[in-house]
Amino acid sequence: FRSFHIVNAPRRSPPDHLPSPFSPLSPRRGRQGAREVASLSSVEAGKRAAAYAAVDAHFGNTPGYVGIGSGSTVSYVVDRIRQLSDERIGGTGFVPTGHQSRELLCNAGLRVVRLEDVPGRISVAFDGADEVDRWLNCVKGGGGCMLLEKLVAIRSELFIVVAAQTKLSRVLLTSRSRGIPLEVIPSATPYVLSELRSLGSTDPRVRDGASAKLGPCITDNGNFIIDAPFPPLATSGAVVELAESLKGIVGVVEHGIFWRGDRRPEKAFFGGAGG
Repeated sequence: FRSFHIVNAPRRSPPDHLPSPFSPLSPRRGRQGAREVASLSSVEAGKRAAAYAAVDAHFGNTPGYVGIGSGSTVSYVVDRIRQLSDERIGGTGFVPTGHQSRELLCNAGLRVVRLEDVPGRISVAFDGADEVDRWLNCVKGGGGCMLLEKLVAIRSELFIVVAAQTKLSRVLLTSRSRGIPLEVIPSATPYVLSELRSLGSTDPRVRDGASAKLGPCITDNGNFIIDAPFPPLATSGAVVELAESLKGIVGVVEHGIFWRGDRRPEKAFFGGAGG
């Protein structure tokens, strides 16, 4: 079962309580939350509402391990989790997918656990997305963390995506001009670029470090990232074909398509600007 949830930004401040079985917020936290919502833009308020709804619906009773992904919406997921009672989260280990989520969890005072130290399954994983289609296939990797994000997703009993409504497309690669991110072994870069062009990528490029770093962007694993634009994937079969072709290129460590062949989310929550 896979489903979409469109969550609009609230017109008024949210109530000072959470539905059962969540512990109520204190009046102080409720007033603080109201001020925070008032100060947010409509888009950010929508993302916040979607993240809160996702946690309210799918953060179970004292889960053993919870995956926390990357992206601007995930910060609101951590905010909501932090508001739960110690009885709910005291025994939970939180598995980050990169530096950003690790910092969010540490700053929130939540217990961080490395993926390799998780003995079994992760109860639920919350993550963002760069684009999501009507079948809940996703493109991820704008932050360069798609390898660990995918590893956390496939280890999870339930995979939930939370994003702005603008990330929802009828088909993939409708709105994402940078295309599909791929993590690539540096020495394989010229070969991979050639293979991507053969597959129909219009202008694949090695992602640079922008103003923060001269030269290529380096992943946490010491690899390069290639962004490969492709035409829109109009059918579910086209998603499968491209995902399999990309994974078959020697030198590609992982690509940013989250699809049925590895893991796509069971549910997606989208925050709308209008409420």
